[in-house]
Amino acid sequence: MLKHIHHVAVICSDYERSKLFYTEVLGLEIIREVYRLERKSYKLDLALEGQYIIELFSFPDPPPRASGPEARGLRHLAFAVDNIDQSVAALNTHAVVTEPIRVDPYTGKRFTFFTDPDGLPLELYEL
Repeated sequence: MLKHIHHVAVICSDYERSKLFYTEVLGLEIIREVYRLERKSYKLDLALEGQYIIELFSFPDPPPRASGPEARGLRHLAFAVDNIDQSVAALNTHAVVTEPIRVDPYTGKRFTFFTDPDGLPLELYEL
């Protein structure tokens, strides 16, 4: 029945700040950007290496949501990287704070966490 994950939707508190983070800091490509006047909302479709992965939404005064890694619900969004040291260094040049790199005890792979401008937990996972 299911084939693959199509996309993840993210609601942000500051559209321009989040747009800059996801496009300039993380390097996602803009597929489409629309302003929906009736909802006073932007919808930004983003891709990674040509694959549509994130819908970034803005809404007037969205309520906060618990987003800690151990909160109920979606735990985090993970991105695969070839070299975690280079990826962490690139994030750090944009003043993005990353946790210390850890090793997955089951796979032996290295990973780290950081957050988007609204505190959404994001992960880098080395291939």
